[in-house]
Amino acid sequence: MMGTMSQRVVIVVFDGFQLLDMAGPVDVFNAARHLVRPPCYEVVPTALRAGTVRTGDGISVVVETALDDIEGPIDTLVVAGGFDVAEHLADAALLDGVARLSRMARRTASVCSGAFVLAEAGLLDGKRATTHWLLLDELRRRFPSVTVERDALYVNDGGMWSSAGVTAGVDLALALVAEDHGHSLAGDIARGLVVYLHRPGGQSQFSRVLSVRTPQSAALRELQVWIDSHPDDDLSVPALARRANMSERHFSRVFTDQVGVPPGRYVELSRTDAAQRLLERTDDSLASVARQVGLGLPQTLHRVFVRHLHVSPSDYRRRFRTKDI
Repeated sequence: MMGTMSQRVVIVVFDGFQLLDMAGPVDVFNAARHLVRPPCYEVVPTALRAGTVRTGDGISVVVETALDDIEGPIDTLVVAGGFDVAEHLADAALLDGVARLSRMARRTASVCSGAFVLAEAGLLDGKRATTHWLLLDELRRRFPSVTVERDALYVNDGGMWSSAGVTAGVDLALALVAEDHGHSLAGDIARGLVVYLHRPGGQSQFSRVLSVRTPQSAALRELQVWIDSHPDDDLSVPALARRANMSERHFSRVFTDQVGVPPGRYVELSRTDAAQRLLERTDDSLASVARQVGLGLPQTLHRVFVRHLHVSPSDYRRRFRTKDI
């Protein structure tokens, strides 16, 4: 646990950043300021230029200190993310500035797609990291030297922190406070903000598991639609190959090449996706849900959910059910 000397937290933003990526961590650090005397954190937002920075949400914020004017020491460097982050990955001034600040910081962190900025600046080479579940594959593809953690809400690898999407920045900031000042303070902040100190489950529970490629073949696209709309039918490879008028071997090869996953895995993902919708929108029993999506037994439904979403069907329903029961 660190002492109560003020720790400077520098948060890097850019045009198009997501407001909550900054606001979530700021609220956590600001809550700690109110609970510890003397105040334990000083938060300094920065951007390439001082002045107005427009968020991707259409709201403008005023940054008083330009990135080049930030000098050490820095306790924690945080890089926000945003839908437009790709537009900034070729900005040498931003990348060089982030790398410079990181060298002065005790630890460096990213929220959501801010991980792409850290990776492009070379700060995640050989490190474990995470980002929003929709961007995990892109982070792995673009930066093969980074070990991408798919289900983590946040990752710490040798003082290089990264978090999953958007609100996971709050989870990240709480973990940083806990590291600095203990879990008791972090718990008090979590209660005040009405959030979990340790959110149950990882980020997979928030994703739609059916994120696969659309095949080039019109016949396979039609077959995908048929699979998704007939989860309780015979979706074995022999049955699907017959429907596609192909041999089993040829069908499996072509389907895997064009969709990105083997047909058996696609079927399981499709059935999981169908089960998610039923659990969210109906009060059908787990046995009924399992039958309707072609998984047969509640035990099979449970195994599939744990494998793909890392939560049980019952837990998923409690967290995401949209119908009053």
